Amino acid sequence: MTAHLNIRKETSADHKHVFTLITKAFSALEHSDHKEQFLVERLRNSTAFIPELSLVAEIDNRIVGYILLTGICIKNGSGEWPSLALAPVAVDPDFQGQGIGGKLIMAAHRIAAESGHKSVILLGHAEYYPKFGYVPTVNFGISLPFEVPAENCMAVELAPKGLEGVSGTVEYPHEFFE
Repeated sequence: MTAHLNIRKETSADHKHVFTLITKAFSALEHSDHKEQFLVERLRNSTAFIPELSLVAEIDNRIVGYILLTGICIKNGSGEWPSLALAPVAVDPDFQGQGIGGKLIMAAHRIAAESGHKSVILLGHAEYYPKFGYVPTVNFGISLPFEVPAENCMAVELAPKGLEGVSGTVEYPHEFFE
């Protein structure tokens, strides 16, 4: 990649471009409902939305990538712990394979950790996310509220021992299910 990659906070002026980008990025994916762009729109209007964790990647002022981390909770009978959900990360198909998604993930992790967040949960490709520190949620006694293969349910600690003593079921904002 010869051009300079700039990662910044998304602005409202970016929404239309991000919608198109997500649509393109997920259009050929087999394990997708192809509605991720609508999820992002719903989450932007939810109480779980954290503007600082809605990031775009640009090359030559063109948005080529996007990532969103939103607030979630992990709950069990004796407590609840805040966490973040990574959904989605998207890269324009013309720019995939250049490390842009990874740079977005690392930037989002850094900003989230600096803001005091301790962990991120995701549902994703078992081969891709471990290189960013993700391990199966079952390692922490954490489950998702729906049936999916265990190897695709992953978590990363943003702070040392960020998930120590945490167990239970992830509670997503209702916008994830609309």
